Amino acid sequence: MKIFIIEDDPTIRNELTEFLSKYGYECNSSVDFKNIVEHTLNSAPDMVLLDLNLPYQDGFQICREIRMSSSVPIIMVTSRNTPVDELLSLNIGADDFIAKPYDLQILLAHIQSVLKRTNESSQSVLLTYKDLTLDALKSKAICSDREVELTKNELGILRLLMLNKGNIISREELINELWQNGDFVDENTLNVNIARLRRKLESIGLKNYLLTKRGQGYQI
Repeated sequence: MKIFIIEDDPTIRNELTEFLSKYGYECNSSVDFKNIVEHTLNSAPDMVLLDLNLPYQDGFQICREIRMSSSVPIIMVTSRNTPVDELLSLNIGADDFIAKPYDLQILLAHIQSVLKRTNESSQSVLLTYKDLTLDALKSKAICSDREVELTKNELGILRLLMLNKGNIISREELINELWQNGDFVDENTLNVNIARLRRKLESIGLKNYLLTKRGQGYQI
């Protein structure tokens, strides 16, 4: 796991790097605060530890800029510990807020908690079964180096089938799933969506992936 530390105090930066390295984290940082967002994104970290009081721009602006192109977990670690600072940090996209001075073991616990939560969330939007990966966040079906975009209904159908991989899902269950998403679906609408989804899967090399079980429903 890689952690990018955005901290202008060299003593604190080195202390964090030394401490976290003992627990298996790869720590990176930069003193080029004018271009710190670029350095952060280029390092492709699994987490960012971000101070608020920094040269050129404060942590709030840096957090906003990171959030424009990345969902990497961000923990604000700062001596600015007012409720307003914490509330603003969370509202602009930070995942957690820790006030200085802090206990290093407590900070470690927060890091592990945020990473665990992020990993669980990632797993819930990425489903894989029989050479197919479903990216629910981007509404895409992916097979090897080929991918295809899905409509809202196609995504709902495929997601339910993948969550129940190997099991037969009845037409009624599929209609109920789509109905919960706010779309009116009748028998003919389901037929059309199934046919389109099947063609899209075939277009990325997954022929006979979506099977019709006559009188029972559908299965992958």
